[in-house]
Amino acid sequence: MKTQNLNFNDANLREADLRNADLNFADLRDASLIGANLSEASLSWANLRYADLIGANLIGANLRDANLIGADFYGADLREAKLTDADLSGARIGKGWEIVDGCLRRKVEL
Repeated sequence: MKTQNLNFNDANLREADLRNADLNFADLRDASLIGANLSEASLSWANLRYADLIGANLIGANLRDANLIGADFYGADLREAKLTDADLSGARIGKGWEIVDGCLRRKVEL
């Protein structure tokens, strides 16, 4: 599904099936993506500022260079998500994850 440069600003995409979707450069500011399946989706350079991604499936998603400022990832599955150079300033993440120098990492329990 080719969806580059689309405007989903403030859209309700709850539980949407967006597996493998091409959302590069998409405007998803303030979008509700609660429980959405974004596994293997391409979201490079997408604007997800303040998006609600609670419980979303982001396994293997490409979020390189994405704007994730203030996004809510609580309970989201971020395994193997690519977050190189993504801006995670003020993002909310769930247990087992932490933001280190602007990058999302699994917490290391000592």
